[in-house]
Amino acid sequence: MTTAPAPTRPSAAARPASTLPPAAFDWVRDLVYREAAIVLEPGKEYLVEARLLPLSRQAGKDSVGAYVESLRTSRDSREAARVVDALTTNETSWFRDGSPFRALSDVLVPEILASGRADRTLRIWSAACSSGQEPYTVAMSLTDKVKAAGWRLDIFATDISEEMLTRARAGRYSQLEVNRGLPAPLLVKHFSRRGTEWEAAPELRSSIRFQRMNLAAPFPPMQPFDIVLLRNVLIYFDTATKRSILSRVAGVMRPESHLLLGGAETTLGVDERWDRVLVAGAPVHKPAAQLGRRGA
Repeated sequence: MTTAPAPTRPSAAARPASTLPPAAFDWVRDLVYREAAIVLEPGKEYLVEARLLPLSRQAGKDSVGAYVESLRTSRDSREAARVVDALTTNETSWFRDGSPFRALSDVLVPEILASGRADRTLRIWSAACSSGQEPYTVAMSLTDKVKAAGWRLDIFATDISEEMLTRARAGRYSQLEVNRGLPAPLLVKHFSRRGTEWEAAPELRSSIRFQRMNLAAPFPPMQPFDIVLLRNVLIYFDTATKRSILSRVAGVMRPESHLLLGGAETTLGVDERWDRVLVAGAPVHKPAAQLGRRGA
């Protein structure tokens, strides 16, 4: 699923005061928690107002408060889903944080390819994939290596936002978006110019399957994964939800598989049934032996 609003935000002194009525903020908070299990703490009124302002203008309302009030009375489920999308869409970029992708390419994946496993399919789950930069980064990093070893690459990319998934499936990005971390040689190799946008090559897109999924809800049936990228999303959930997600993620991982979290995330103090090791500068988590393949 797409994550909640990015943690970087202007200081209280720098951001404008919110005019969102408390009742409207509370209604939005309840909606987002109910639909996505994401916690919007008090003090995020300014962010809610900024994210919903475009929707309120499209609806012809003169304020975000009036827009929210109209939703409260109309019970328009489709418009409510747009609110959840707006408040669970995070910024993303190519090769974000760097070290996790070096760990994948230089250590973790070569070990798996050398395992001699009969099932020669490398399965990777990119959870909370947003507009697709992460799964496409994984594909660019691994396609040649996996193909040379005679294996097949299968990337499963999920998000809670249908709008983001539509963008990700299209594989088209603006010049501004490709400038955010995509090296020029990889841009030229894996993308073609389409008007003012860049489109991912068919080979790159063919290894990725996109599907809507709410991480806070029960998972659909899935084949076990070798690697799970659950990055920069757990920080937006309460502890009980984090623990439930981690347990269910462990249930869809191979015994020898690897979990990569975001730089500000950890299993410590949440679920102690994980082992943590440092690989190429990146913290990598593995289900402890006693955890087995159990789900929540």
